[in-house]
Amino acid sequence: MLIWFLPVFLLLLMIGLPVFFGLLAAPGILLWLNGQERDITLLYRNVYNGMDSFPLMAIPFFMLAGELMNKGGITLRLVEFSQALMGHLRGGLAHVNVLSSMLFAGLSGSAVADTSALGSMLIPAMEKQGYSRRFSAAITAASSVIGPIIPPSGIMIIYAYVMGESVAALFLAGIVPGILVGAGLMLVIKVMADRYDFPIATRKQTWGERGQASLKAFFPLLTPVIIMGGILLGIFTPTEAAAVAVAYALFIGLFVLRTLRVGEIPEVLSRAAATSAVVLLLVGAAMAFKTVVSLSHAPETLAAYILSLSDNPLILLFLINLLLFIVGMFLDAGPAIIILGPILGPIFTSLGVDPIHFAIIMSVNLTVGLATPPMGLVLFVASSVSGEKVESIARAILPFLAVEVLVIFLITYIPAISMTIPRLTGFAQ
Repeated sequence: MLIWFLPVFLLLLMIGLPVFFGLLAAPGILLWLNGQERDITLLYRNVYNGMDSFPLMAIPFFMLAGELMNKGGITLRLVEFSQALMGHLRGGLAHVNVLSSMLFAGLSGSAVADTSALGSMLIPAMEKQGYSRRFSAAITAASSVIGPIIPPSGIMIIYAYVMGESVAALFLAGIVPGILVGAGLMLVIKVMADRYDFPIATRKQTWGERGQASLKAFFPLLTPVIIMGGILLGIFTPTEAAAVAVAYALFIGLFVLRTLRVGEIPEVLSRAAATSAVVLLLVGAAMAFKTVVSLSHAPETLAAYILSLSDNPLILLFLINLLLFIVGMFLDAGPAIIILGPILGPIFTSLGVDPIHFAIIMSVNLTVGLATPPMGLVLFVASSVSGEKVESIARAILPFLAVEVLVIFLITYIPAISMTIPRLTGFAQ
């Protein structure tokens, strides 16, 4: 009977119950109906146990670092740097939107933070230049999914925590896929710009002006270098790296750039705490949900069913990508990874797929789900920032989603895209 936990969970989502409560209510109801009241206590105890983890502390720290940099005007410096490089192209501000997302990804690792921080600046600016509001919101939402792919990434920290993989290896494996997504979006913009005669944002900057913009963005751009360099050299763990990122953001905001005031810090702490609480509660609930998954023997049942479809890993990877894409339409990436990772990961590892490679396939696929209707979280954030209806943004985002899906399949069938850097640095075989 416990095997019905997933249909019940989906039904609760469809009637509008928040994901956190659905993750707890669905297994709780089935355990009660099954006469397993003792396991209900275990279920809710695991909400706390799922959050009580040192590696997961990296998530609130990275979110706090992103908030500090956004409040300190560092996001604006990244946008100015991007505009100095690409503003002279046709469709320049759309290109700037994507490049800014790629740079911002190295600071926060959050798609929601990317959408709200960059969207509040770039959507009004794009409207003034003649872009439609729905297109501006759509490219902002589409580019924001790069945030959790390029390191640091909260989603990859969760995957590493659940599956026992190396956070550094996952971070390194996400670099090229993230760049590939950004390049694909820019290619779509180039085609649309030529076809619809998009405006040019600015005149072509001189090398001197580009140098000045680079100097302004130097300290923010140093953040991912410090984070990844420290992790790769063994100076600190990913969690300690997140704390270092916070200290660095505070230092440059207060003393170097002087764009952050002490009086603004309580507001920053409050925003970071609220965002972190949502993520960690979802992780805790998903870990509790995972308890019932194991009690129901669903992983074994699903594994047997998947392996009965075909013994060809290439066909199975195609089918799993379709499954993950559908899951991403309805479920946030973090809970989806915690629920499905332990089920799917061992299956594909046994078929010869490298664990790091599968981790990137799953992470990128579910990350793209953040911008996929009907439940894509960044669509709602983009709607809130722009004032445009979610349905309108969802239609405008389709060409960009098509490119992101293409990138997912490239990552799936060309392992070198994600595995080359981890192998060269000794983090993968």
